[in-house]
Amino acid sequence: MGMFSFAKDIGDKIFNRDDEKHDAKSETKADASTPVASGEPSAQSVANILLRRIQQQNLNISNLKIKYNGSTDTAEISGNAKTQADREKAIIAIGNVQNVAKVIDNIDIEEDAPESTMYTVKSGDSLSKIAKDVYGSSGDYTKIFEANKPMLSDPDKIYPGQVLRIPKP
Repeated sequence: MGMFSFAKDIGDKIFNRDDEKHDAKSETKADASTPVASGEPSAQSVANILLRRIQQQNLNISNLKIKYNGSTDTAEISGNAKTQADREKAIIAIGNVQNVAKVIDNIDIEEDAPESTMYTVKSGDSLSKIAKDVYGSSGDYTKIFEANKPMLSDPDKIYPGQVLRIPKP
């Protein structure tokens, strides 16, 4: 459990937001009901979008809840994850979204395991280069690719600012 920082201006553009008309300032649960503001999604709408993004990852997390605070661009996630990997994948799935600057993690884990390292991709990086630096072999890039599926659909499609899970060797 903790807080993770992400580059809010980088990431998947899964919702449109006009920062000048920004009014998604309230925190809401993804199961609450709030109206959508004209031209910009409400905090509720953003929480629902982030919730669907995690559900699309097919992670084993029960009682999953997302709150979103638009004034701080912070997503708070809670629930019960089967594994450490499921927890970490949920965190990076919502953290690698444009306009999410922080993820507050309140996920409990059933099967305790060592945490992966979170790595922020830099310009010129590839999974092979990262694997060589971390594991000593560029051929181990598949470990990193597998650890970040289904968020990553292709080992060649990473971008600067993206945060990846790097499993322990």
